[in-house]
Amino acid sequence: MRIVVTGCGGQLALSLVERARELPDVEVVTTGRPHLDLAERATILPAIERCRPDLVVSAAAYTAVDQAEGEPETAFAVNASGAGAVAEATARLGVPIIHISTDYVFDGTKQGSYAEADTPAPLSVYGASKLAGERAVAAANPRHLILRTGWLYSPFGKNFVKTILRLAEEREEIAVVADQWGNPSSAIDLADGILDISAQLKRPDMDAAFGLYHLAGTGLTCRADFARHALSVSRAEGGPFAQVRDITTGAFPAPARRPANSSLSSAKLAQAFGRAMPVWEHSVECAVKRLVRSTFNQTL
Repeated sequence: MRIVVTGCGGQLALSLVERARELPDVEVVTTGRPHLDLAERATILPAIERCRPDLVVSAAAYTAVDQAEGEPETAFAVNASGAGAVAEATARLGVPIIHISTDYVFDGTKQGSYAEADTPAPLSVYGASKLAGERAVAAANPRHLILRTGWLYSPFGKNFVKTILRLAEEREEIAVVADQWGNPSSAIDLADGILDISAQLKRPDMDAAFGLYHLAGTGLTCRADFARHALSVSRAEGGPFAQVRDITTGAFPAPARRPANSSLSSAKLAQAFGRAMPVWEHSVECAVKRLVRSTFNQTL
C-alpha cells in the first residue's frame, strides 16, 4: 500500500515515514513545496498523481495560529481551498483521503470532552480556516476520513514539549497557562493510528466507516501540568529542568484566542476502528526520553 502524505517536514509526516518503516507492505511517500503548494491549486493534482497513491493523508497546513490573525487570506487559501483541492485530486484519482484537522474548531465553552456531533464555533482565524477545510474535503470526496486531534508534539519540528525543554535549559522557572485544558497527542501515536486505519479502510466492509472522527491522546490535562510532567521526566533522565509557575491565559496575551477546553472524545473512532491513543503521560515520557537521550542539547 502506498500512502502519500502532503507536507514533507511536519511532525505527522515525519512520524508516518518513521513508523511505516516497520510495516513490510506499506510505503509512505511525502510531497510538498515546491512540487505541491497548497496555495497554488495548479500544483496539487500533478504532484499527487505523480506519486501514484493508494491513499492520501492530507497533513500539510498553515499552522501559525497567531500569525493567521494577520494573514487570514493565506490561512484560508492553504487550510480551506488547498485542502479542498487535495480532496478533489483524490476523488479524481479514485483514492480515499485522511484529512487532519484540529481541536481549535471548538470555542472551549463545553463542560466535558467534545464529540463529533458537537457544533463547531472557532475562536480564531486558524480554527475557522481548518473548519472550512473540513467542509471542503467532505464535499469533494465522499471517501474521506477527517481526523481532529490536538496539542500535537513529537521528537520532530517545533512543538510544546521541545519548547519547554529548551526554555528549561535557559531558566529556573517557566510560566505556563493553567486554564487551558486538552489532550496532549503524540504525533508518533497518531501516525500509528493512521497506518492502522489506512489498512482497515482497504476492506470492502469498511465503506460505511468514512466520515468525521476525533483521535487524540487519552486523558485530560492543562498546559501547566503537561509541562510539569515533561520536565519531571527530563530531570529523571538527566535532562533540563525548571519549576513551572501557573498563570492565566489573560496574563499571556496572544493575537489568537485559544479555547479554554479543547478536550476531544475519541470514543467514536475506538468503536469504528478498535483504536485508541495511549494515555498521554506515557507518550510524553517516551518522547521526552528520546529527546533527552539524543537531541535536546542540539536542535530543540
